[in-house]
Amino acid sequence: MAKSWATLGVDLHLEPTGPGVRRGLTDALREAVRTGRLAPGTRLPSSRVLAADLGIARNTVAEAYTDLVAEGWLTARQGSGTRVAQRTVVPPAGAAPRRRPRSRPAHNLVPGLPDLATFPRAEWLKAARRALTTAPNQAFDYGDPRGRTELRTALAGYLARARGVRADPEHILVCAGISHGLQILGAALRARGARTVAVESYGLDAHWRLLANAGLRTVPLPFDERGTDPGELTDQAAVLLTPAHQFPMGGTLHRDRRAAVVDWARRTGGLVVEDDYDGEFRYDRQPVGALQGLDPDHVVYAGTASKSLAPGLRLAWLVLPPDLVEEAARAKGGKDMCGVLDQLTLAEFITSGAYDRHVRAARLRYRRRRDALVAELARRAPQVHATGIAAGLHVVLRLPPGTEQATLRAAAWQDLAVHALHRYRHPEAPVERLDALVVGYGTPPDHAWSGALDALCAALPDSPEP
Repeated sequence: MAKSWATLGVDLHLEPTGPGVRRGLTDALREAVRTGRLAPGTRLPSSRVLAADLGIARNTVAEAYTDLVAEGWLTARQGSGTRVAQRTVVPPAGAAPRRRPRSRPAHNLVPGLPDLATFPRAEWLKAARRALTTAPNQAFDYGDPRGRTELRTALAGYLARARGVRADPEHILVCAGISHGLQILGAALRARGARTVAVESYGLDAHWRLLANAGLRTVPLPFDERGTDPGELTDQAAVLLTPAHQFPMGGTLHRDRRAAVVDWARRTGGLVVEDDYDGEFRYDRQPVGALQGLDPDHVVYAGTASKSLAPGLRLAWLVLPPDLVEEAARAKGGKDMCGVLDQLTLAEFITSGAYDRHVRAARLRYRRRRDALVAELARRAPQVHATGIAAGLHVVLRLPPGTEQATLRAAAWQDLAVHALHRYRHPEAPVERLDALVVGYGTPPDHAWSGALDALCAALPDSPEP
């Protein structure tokens, strides 16, 4: 029985045109190579396979290949088949020129990333193998919009033990990052008729834009040494907070204000959205329990694997009040949009204890970096005050007044990427502008950490030479 075309080799889209089959095929191949659609080094199908795909004689394909080899468009070697020759690709007329990628800075202290080189590849691979071996066939269907039950069950146990979250697997929704979670919550709130959401004076502008895209206005709350002040909360539909480790200022929300914001939610029916930013990375004292533990019926707990493992996993979770679960599932789209294999692997990673071991090792590594940073600042830049150092993967460096822009220029001269504090200030925030840098010490790999630290100290105002 003849083989179906669907079983034969590599797919290659060609549309031969011209006065003859051989010439049409030769011209189509030449044009595909010339314009770069067939990249240099691409292995072409054998003459038998391509002839079967196109419904033409094998000799016609072989002759076309021979012609193009002779012209230098293709190469043919015994045992390695026919390939596109290495040559400069000429773009088609009218094509936009390709932009050269921007060169990366030599040193990166932008906050928001862990050290990606420390992703636990071997342990993750072991967990993936175990998860894939034991997964039921039904796991590969579209699935529950809340996410795989294995991951939701594992998260419920872990969050209760490690963060004090009162979590039922039925009330957990898996999402593709905190930003995706905010999109879901924004849509659910807007469907309820919400108009405004209170936010912190300092935070991520990307989060404010997501809420704005959902049709919600963000109203910043006052901020002082005790954290965000909920005293001006009135009829807002919700408030977005980072109570365990405020981003970017780094403090912990005072216990009186934690109680006050929960009281507001109970009194008005408002919703507290708790972004547990860096909640697992505390160095100088016991972790502060999640705000959600005070009132699971009025607080959404949002967590992520982006800092503890890697943002590329695109895995985060919302622990929802019971009355919000169905609305959030509808807002997500009615089906699971997160990769099943990664969900199953993370579930196995957590239940096997590998996640706890990884977090403890990461906590020790980042604490050493933080200690080195604080010590170097004390030695080389005593006029700069580091705050928010008790937890997380970043610190805020308070600069002498009027020196922020000059420091940023000096950082650029050192080929150092770093952010100014004003980047994270809400445009309507009722707080004075401070001269400061937000320094992410988790980002550089180990081999680049000392160089990045030297570049930072050299860029700081009135920093003496080492």
